[in-house]
Amino acid sequence: MIARYTRPAMGRIWSDQNKFQQWLEVELAASEALAERGVVPAEAARLLRAHAGFEVERIHEIEKEVKHDVIAFTTAVAETMATAGHAEASRWLHYGLTSNDVVDTAQALLLQQAAAIVLSGLEALRKTLKRRALEFQHTVQIGRTHGVHAEPITFGLKLAIWHEEAGRNLTRFMAAAEDVRVGKTSGAVGTFGHIEPEVEEAICARLHLKPAAVASQVIQRDRHANFVASLALVTALCEKIALEVRHLQRTEVREAEEYFARGQKGSSAMPHKRNPVTCEQICGLARVVRSNAQAAFENVALWHERDISHSSVERVILPDCTILADYLIDRTTRLVDQLLVYPERMRRNLEMTRGLVFSGQVLLDLAAAGMLREQAYRIVQGHAMRAWEEEGDFRAAIEADPEIRAALTAEQIAEAFSLERQLRNVDQIFARVFGG
Repeated sequence: MIARYTRPAMGRIWSDQNKFQQWLEVELAASEALAERGVVPAEAARLLRAHAGFEVERIHEIEKEVKHDVIAFTTAVAETMATAGHAEASRWLHYGLTSNDVVDTAQALLLQQAAAIVLSGLEALRKTLKRRALEFQHTVQIGRTHGVHAEPITFGLKLAIWHEEAGRNLTRFMAAAEDVRVGKTSGAVGTFGHIEPEVEEAICARLHLKPAAVASQVIQRDRHANFVASLALVTALCEKIALEVRHLQRTEVREAEEYFARGQKGSSAMPHKRNPVTCEQICGLARVVRSNAQAAFENVALWHERDISHSSVERVILPDCTILADYLIDRTTRLVDQLLVYPERMRRNLEMTRGLVFSGQVLLDLAAAGMLREQAYRIVQGHAMRAWEEEGDFRAAIEADPEIRAALTAEQIAEAFSLERQLRNVDQIFARVFGG
């Protein structure tokens, strides 16, 4: 189901056709590296490069009988060599290798292909977040803590936070992708019993991979767990953005909402509904990636030099996580790009408590004027609680209080309720985030 919605490039990476093609690339690189050292006849390596191929359907047909995917693959490739009249050369295919030398090394190639798409998507998301952050750099909004009005912010600051986190995700994921850019051909228990370490280095160089410094039959799965965990963090940001939009889209708030297309329907029963369905989908699917991260951690511990328990898991979680991450990044980028923002509603919500959100500044100004902090807190909180309970005018109450007027001038009180004063450092924050 997921692949139907995602951009096709990522889905093709995890197709059987591409998987077996990467297996073949590893096999050919091994034959050529061995030929350079005189282990494999040079002509055999040349013929393998020229004529080796496969049909996915034939591999699956053979696998039904032999119950081993790599043997089915090598058998199918050998058949193509025989058909081309070069059966003799096929005996040098898979020479000195064990199955996981091919599978793990080829999987590194697949992960690099997938990582390139994810990285491209993250770059696009960051650009979109930056553009919209600058657009709303000075759009005043109430900041909320515990979901309750706190102090003024700007909507651009919210977007800048997301942009900065996207940058950290980009850095983390680049490092994780580099960490799985590793191949191995050290054999059944990692001892190079049949292929020398320098041959492994040559094979990996041909494939633009690094050789694992040490391995068992498999590349160690902490690398893959780190890769999936970094994808989980990427999609957690997508969820974070989507969840905030869901809150802002609530009828009582309605400061922003996801784009609602002409002709779109929100409910089969209620024609007025404009539901945050894209945001809810993002939030839901991010949970799947997080749950897959747990499975990736379970793959780290294997019996002795290797068991096969991780293999079946990775056949599910690696395609799913990369496809889902690509999809969620793309959906989140479009969500931000098309986000409907209502500055007037933001201003109205900020002003609905009639100055209540400036209580902290009034407290500080009274303390600075010489009033004991405990006394100042008692006075300000008293007015604040009455304003909450009676829906009164907090600013008017402050201006009318004789103790406060004795400490602060009318101009100082007005300054305590200044938005410009509260938000005077916004440009400096933006300079930190975006430079300039």
